[in-house]
Amino acid sequence: MPKNPLVEVFGYPVSNLSPEADAHRSGRLCPFHNSSGLNCTKNSATDPLGVCTVADGAKVAITCPVRLRQDLLVISDAARFFFPGNSSYLALTEVRLNDKFGKSAGNIDIVIAALDEQGRVIDFGALEIQAVYISGNVSRAFKAYMESPHTRFDMTWPAKNYPSPDYLSSSRKRLVPQLIYKGGILNHWHKKLAVAVHEAFYEQLPPLPEVSEAEAEIAWFIYRLADDELSNRYRLERVTVKYTRFQAALNAVTIAEPGELNVFVQTLNDRVRRGKIIGSPAPTNIPPTIAPLTDLELSTNDSFVETDSEE
Repeated sequence: MPKNPLVEVFGYPVSNLSPEADAHRSGRLCPFHNSSGLNCTKNSATDPLGVCTVADGAKVAITCPVRLRQDLLVISDAARFFFPGNSSYLALTEVRLNDKFGKSAGNIDIVIAALDEQGRVIDFGALEIQAVYISGNVSRAFKAYMESPHTRFDMTWPAKNYPSPDYLSSSRKRLVPQLIYKGGILNHWHKKLAVAVHEAFYEQLPPLPEVSEAEAEIAWFIYRLADDELSNRYRLERVTVKYTRFQAALNAVTIAEPGELNVFVQTLNDRVRRGKIIGSPAPTNIPPTIAPLTDLELSTNDSFVETDSEE
């Protein structure tokens, strides 16, 4: 059976059984500067899905954007890109951005504003923080773990709907629309954009044409989680920064590189030859609904078996 898919819950590794970790789990606390308050508010303010990271093979996938705010490293990194040499700035979270007609283009995750000596805004840049979507059902594993963290941190978990990162959906359904709508407005205003992602997410993107920092309109800040054995916690660290122009990056992530025409024509010929006129629709990656814990059946070896009421 696969191992526990959860890596961090409410800011602590699932195997961390310290009093501090227990306090965060019992209080549903977020240690990563959640802009909504001291508590985790993922999916619900009263019953949050406190999963920060999940297993991605031997790697760790960040599934909550707030996780990337640890130590506010993303703020200081973005500020240096926006305002080289200017140390006076203010960070504002969830800033509404409207288009020409007053319709919302979405909220900017964090706006970093440079201030003059009188405290007035003289410049600004936008920081977008992108985590990865999860395919499968993570809520079941989370609820089962939270019933007894001290005994279930190393639980096995069924392969059916095993939670795993969905990088393709994350880029196409989340990152691309943000670049098109919010990024398009910011670029029209000649304002810089910073995008914070974890290393595995960036590696799944198509190659982006890079430029020098002086020429850049977008800075891609790429982070990883390092295992700190002394504290039994993960520490966010910057891996590298990639600099791009806005339109070149947008084209790279939105325009598919075409394959060979003759290969597609051969596919059509094969379908015609086999008489397969009606094909099967592609599977969708609709995020699963949160299933109640009562749908789980506990086996005698403390592993978990999903019932047919999954979907």
